[in-house]
This record gives sequence, C-alpha cells and structure tokens, in this order.
Amino acid sequence: MSGEQWTIETIREALGAPSLAQRFLSEINRAPAHELLTVFAKWERIAKNMQVAFVEADEVTAAEARGEEPSGVWIDGGERVERIRQAADRNPTRGAA
Repeated sequence: MSGEQWTIETIREALGAPSLAQRFLSEINRAPAHELLTVFAKWERIAKNMQVAFVEADEVTAAEARGEEPSGVWIDGGERVERIRQAADRNPTRGAA
C-alpha cells in the first residue's frame, strides 16, 4: 500500500485475521461522526504495522528455507516466561494471565 490511499476496504484486507477485521468494522461503524477520523487513523496504523510484520515474517521464512539465520535482533523471552510462571506458582489464585 505504499503511496496509495487507505480505505476501509484496504484496511480490512490488510488486517488479515477475520476476527480482527470484524473488530475494525465494528469500531468504525459504531464511531460517532466526530471520532471517525481518530478510529480510522488508529486502524490505519494497525494495518500498516500488520503489513510490515507480514513482510518481516516472509523474510524470516525465506531465510530459514535457505538454511540461513534470520536477520535482526532476537530476544529470548524464556527468562520472562519463567518469572511469570514462578509468580503464578507463588500466588495460584491470581493466575499468570
């Protein structure tokens, strides 16, 4: 979508997941007139971010298919996940959500 105007249809298509597209359509359809531009801009930004994420995912997939290490900085979230698990173990009534 580089250089093209975003529309409700192009945003819906760029979101990919039907549930996300439905959420967008629901929000844009229920927004009061004075909030339409704000809601549209929010979802346009989300759609642009989704497009970038899809391109990056395709690049990672292609690199792995060639037997290469994917480019970029990769963060190991294992430590954070372990801290969340330990916190949930200490307070089982709260959960780890």
